[in-house]
Amino acid sequence: LSVKLSNGYTVTSETTEGGQRIYIRAYYINNRNQKIIIEEKSMGRSRADVVMVTPGAVYGIEIKSDADTYARLKRQVRDYNKYYDYNYVVVGVSHAHHIEEHVPKFWGIITVELVDGKVDFYILRKPTENPKMKWELKLGMLWRPELAHIQEINQMHKYKQKSKEFVIEKILETVPRDILQTQMCEELFERDYSTIQLQIEEYKKKNNQSPQKTRSKKRNKIRNVTRNNTRRSTSKR
Repeated sequence: LSVKLSNGYTVTSETTEGGQRIYIRAYYINNRNQKIIIEEKSMGRSRADVVMVTPGAVYGIEIKSDADTYARLKRQVRDYNKYYDYNYVVVGVSHAHHIEEHVPKFWGIITVELVDGKVDFYILRKPTENPKMKWELKLGMLWRPELAHIQEINQMHKYKQKSKEFVIEKILETVPRDILQTQMCEELFERDYSTIQLQIEEYKKKNNQSPQKTRSKKRNKIRNVTRNNTRRSTSKR
């Protein structure tokens, strides 16, 4: 099905959840005002359909097509609330009249429907700031090299051998929230998925981190201990 968005942008898809995701992506790309889109982002036990980053906030966007039910939505809402500054639910027309009963009042609601072959977006309700967001989880969206850059620009100790969770805790203790919000969004804007794996590997080498080797050493230690114990028990017999 080839359709034209109300802003003139044409996309081809079906009216399913996947189709709505394509519509949303096309809509925001065509209306890009310093926004980036991240799709299928893990968060707790759920997965965010779309994450939108602006210079000042991170938005979670859950999509419910006409074929979807509300079976998992309660758990999904809890997870979205932990990670994002603002949250939206995007629904087809079959959910438009009931969705308000299933999401918190601080969530925004967008309806999507086909009108004369065009996809029409209607903002039923704008979101307000999420009061349940947990900074340590939101900051955990950043990869270790990105966290290291935030440490650097804030003149923090590097904590090279410490865990990611420890570093996040120290950043939260050091950097004011308003400054950190801007810096986090800037890191997400600068993220290059084509080179990030290389950046992570370089960071590990630079900081003498090699998780795979460490795990293999631990396995060897366990094997050696098992062998020694077996030999001892055999010699006793």
